[in-house]
Parts: sequence; structure tokens; C-alpha cells
Amino acid sequence: MRELFKAIAKLAREGEASVLATVVAGSGSTPRGAGARMLVAKDGRACGTIGGGAVEHRSEQMALAVLRDKCSRFERYMLHKNEIQDLGMICGGEVYVYFRYIPPEESIIALTDKVEKLFKRGEQSWLIEDITPDKGGGMGAFGKDSGLFGIDAPEEILAALQNRPFQAEINGRVFYSERLVRSGVVYIFGGGHVAQALVPVLAAVDFRCFVLEDREDFARKELFPGVFATMLIDNARIADYIKVTSEDYVVVVTRGHKDDQLVQAQMLKTPARYIGVIGSRKKSAAVFANLRVMGFTDDDLARITTPIGLDIGAETPQEIAVSIAAELIKERAGK
Repeated sequence: MRELFKAIAKLAREGEASVLATVVAGSGSTPRGAGARMLVAKDGRACGTIGGGAVEHRSEQMALAVLRDKCSRFERYMLHKNEIQDLGMICGGEVYVYFRYIPPEESIIALTDKVEKLFKRGEQSWLIEDITPDKGGGMGAFGKDSGLFGIDAPEEILAALQNRPFQAEINGRVFYSERLVRSGVVYIFGGGHVAQALVPVLAAVDFRCFVLEDREDFARKELFPGVFATMLIDNARIADYIKVTSEDYVVVVTRGHKDDQLVQAQMLKTPARYIGVIGSRKKSAAVFANLRVMGFTDDDLARITTPIGLDIGAETPQEIAVSIAAELIKERAGK
């Protein structure tokens, strides 16, 4: 979403209009569900995807028509058997796409600037759109701390905001909303090869990553493309540097057992949503024995996921990064 709004901002600043195609509902075997987005400019698709195949091709053509007519519109696409086969699916479905015409106006630039600030602050926030058919409503954002911006939305919508995309009709207006910036960050303890491979993977799927290291050479920001911040810390005094909340994820990939244990002992005293530790079951058993001596119970230790990552036979740092990212995505989705 962040890259999409950066693309909108770039086009608007260059005086170029664009069309934002959003899947707002679907049923059956559709390429992608609600929340899939694609930005189209005069030269075609500029950013994002709504799943490829027939729907995306038709949507791109429709977006160019909207760009020409300068008028937002709804479109419903029915997927028939032969089209489903082309998409590698076995049954039909339908997709509802809203095509929003975005003129290169100052109000659009102001909205994209606001969205970028929300991402930089990591403020929990939502995108809200008026998608009332034939009326072409506005688009704005609501931040948990900074409030509503760019759209006149009723209190009922703000009270109903949730993690997943949804539609609601209020007083004859139809609103669509989805999460813009999720609360919670990923604290990665250790800046070695696994962390260096993990950060760009997590950043690509909208996790904000903080890397914490006690070695200056491994705390350099340039080692971690997409990182939110790096910190040089003392592993024995983590609370002096960060406050871990119930929305946060902890990934422990330090250089050795001693540091892993030190970090785990402190993280178990926080309400962290997820605590994952790299290493073998044999290593974990030894660390757990020490943690029990320190007074931690079996219920405490059950909060720790180790070995970290989904079991996909990962061996290299890059493969391990993929397995960890997959597990965090699963955790975030509540699966």
C-alpha cells in the first residue's frame, strides 16, 4: 500500500492523473480477494495487481476508459468456465472492482503526504473510501492518534473499522475501508545473515522491522534494506531501549545461546504477541532448563516458538527468512 501511494504522489506531482482499481468484493474462485489494488496511468499499469489473467486485463482497459472520461465507476466481472481454466481454477466466480479517477490535484498530494507520515510513524490507521455508485465520493485516511483526514466519513464507519476490508452503507452512502498501517512491529535481536535476509522479506509484506544488536558492525542500517530502524543496545538492558507491547513480534536470532537466553528471559516479562527463537530443539531444551531455574514456568515457556519458522526444510539464511516470514504472516492473520 505504501508503494502504491508513493506512485500516486509521483504521478500527481508530475501533473498526471491516474486510476486506482480496487477489488471491493468477490465470490467463488477469483484471482484475488477484497483489498487487491492496481494503479493505472496513461501508459498502462503503474503499480500493484488485482491477480493477473482476464480480470486484470479487462480492468486495465476499463481503467484507461475511466482515465479518459474522468469519472469513477463500478464494474462487475463474471468469470466463466473457459476463463477460469485460463487462470488455473476449476469453478466460476465474480469480482466487483471500483475504479477511482484520481486527478493531479493538491488535495491528492496532501493525502499521499499524510499516508506517508502515517507509515513513517507506524500509526495504526485505515484507508476509507466513499464508493457510492454514480456519485464518485472521496478518499481519505483515519489514524488512531491523528484522526480523520481527506474525507467526510460518519462516526458509524469510524466505530466499525476492523483488520479486514469491509463495506458498509450508511444514509445512502457506501463506504469501503481497509487497514492502511498495522500496529505492532517486529523486533529482531541479532543482525547476522538471517536478520539481513529476513528484513527485506518482512518489509515487502508490510511488517515494520527494528533490528537490535550489541555489535556496532552489525547494527548498520545499510545491511537491512527496508528496515524501520536499527539500534545498538546492551542485551542485558533491553527495557532501556524499547517497550514491547501486546501487538509486537519478537524474533531472536543472536550469535549464540547465551545471548538468546538473555533476550528470552527479558521478553517473557513483556506482553509480546509472538516470541520466536532460532535454533535446534536440543539447544532450546538446554535454554529452557536454564529459564526454569530462573523461575519461569512451563506456561511461560509455551509462549516461545522454537525452532522459529514454518517447517519447509529451510537451510540457507534466505530460506530460513522465508520460513520465518511465512510464520509471522500466519500469526498476523490469526491462523
